[in-house]
Formats: sequence, C-alpha cells, structure tokens
Amino acid sequence: MHRRTLVAAALLLAAAALFGSSAAQAADTPFHFGFKKSKNGAPASIAQEPFRAVVEKHGALFHGDVTRKALYLTFDNGYENGFTPKILDVLKEKRVPAAFFVTGQYVREQPELLRRMADEGHIIGNHSWSHPDLTTVPDDALAQELAKVEAGVAAVTKQKEMRFMRPPRGIFSDRTLALSRKLGYVNVFWSLAYVDWDTKRQRGADYAFQQVTAQLHPGAILLLHSVSKDNADALGRIIDYARAQGYEFYGLDSLEKPPGT
Repeated sequence: MHRRTLVAAALLLAAAALFGSSAAQAADTPFHFGFKKSKNGAPASIAQEPFRAVVEKHGALFHGDVTRKALYLTFDNGYENGFTPKILDVLKEKRVPAAFFVTGQYVREQPELLRRMADEGHIIGNHSWSHPDLTTVPDDALAQELAKVEAGVAAVTKQKEMRFMRPPRGIFSDRTLALSRKLGYVNVFWSLAYVDWDTKRQRGADYAFQQVTAQLHPGAILLLHSVSKDNADALGRIIDYARAQGYEFYGLDSLEKPPGT
C-alpha cells in the first residue's frame, strides 16, 4: 500500500477511536437531577436543565399530567429511622397509595415493613442495593445492583416484579437511563421536594407542611424521605390540605406514559 494511503488510514482509525471515545464519554456524562420549583400552582419545570433531552429520550418521569389535579406520593427509604410505621398508618387511614424506593440495607433489615407496604397496596421501587453513584458503576454491576433489590423484595413480599426505580442521589446519565430502561425499569424523578433527609436539621411538622404545600401543582411527583420525623408528623395534614384544594392521590402505576414538560 502506498505510504500516503497508509498515513490516511491511520488518521481515519485515530479519528474513529477518538470519536468513539468521545461518544462513550458523552453517554456517561453525569447529571444531578434538579428542577425549577412550582410557584402558585404552576407546574415545576426542567425546561432549563441540560439533561432534559436525556430524561425525555428514555421515558423517565418527573411529573404526571399537568392539567389534572393528581398527586403521586413517593418516599425514599435508604434506611429505617423509626418513622415508616407512622407513615404507613397515615396512608392507611387516609387511603392514599404511595411508592417506596428501597435499598439493599432496607431489604436486609426491614422485611416486615416491606411486607406491610406490599400488603397495603403500595408500590416498592428500586433505589439500588448499595446506593452508589450509578454513573460510576459498569453495566454488569449496575444490573446486579438492581437485580438484588428486586429479588430481595420478591423473596419477602407478594410483589413479584419491580417496574420503577430512582437513581441514588438523583445522579444519572444517558447510559444508566438506557440500561435500566432495557432492564424493564421506568426511572422516576420528582417535581416537588425539599431538604428533608438531614436528620440533624429537622425543623418541625409545620415547616414540613409549609414546604410541601407551597409547591403543590397538578401532576406533581412528591419526593419525601421516610427518615424525617417532620414528614411523618406532617403527612396527615398535607394530605388533608391537598384534598381540600381539589387534589387526589394516585399510584405511579397509573402513569401509563411519560408526561410532557
């Protein structure tokens, strides 16, 4: 082969390798989920976020139908802090469905609470086994993170399949959303949240009530953490207030397709 042809071929191979590497890096660029909060009942928005196209591409949810006064209550259960029984009591009394996203620690340590969640009609979702940044986890290990939670929940409850997941700490990438979707999961983010996970910064039930009710909007997916005493104490009032404003609560399984933004 002519020397010039060899040089051209080498340059093409180098360019292909560089392009492939760049594409792979782009697919695994980490994003931290965030949103523009609702004010005066207007829908929350991710229109300004750089990850919007990635979320939409993979059918991830962050709210429901913004023309309908429907609310979707979700809890992250990384570990048990003594408040989930009270939360379940309130949900049962008020007849409100919820979704609980659990980790491996919760599966290992709280089989009775998992059984109660499932028996009382709530959805148990996947929050990964060890709560890592999934964008740093290879595909095979990521699949195992999810499979272990699903198998653990199925072993102790009547819930034999798991459709919904929430990435730990809200960190995700095009790759992690694509892989989890291929594994049969819908990623669920949120359009209503506040800083409630710090157990050293609990400010009382009134504060929790105000933070949540100020952000209510049609189609909202609420993210609350079950480790918060404030949430447990305020939950009944939040539900009653929302209903008085014309809202009703539904399960995530009623969201048949990704919402618009």
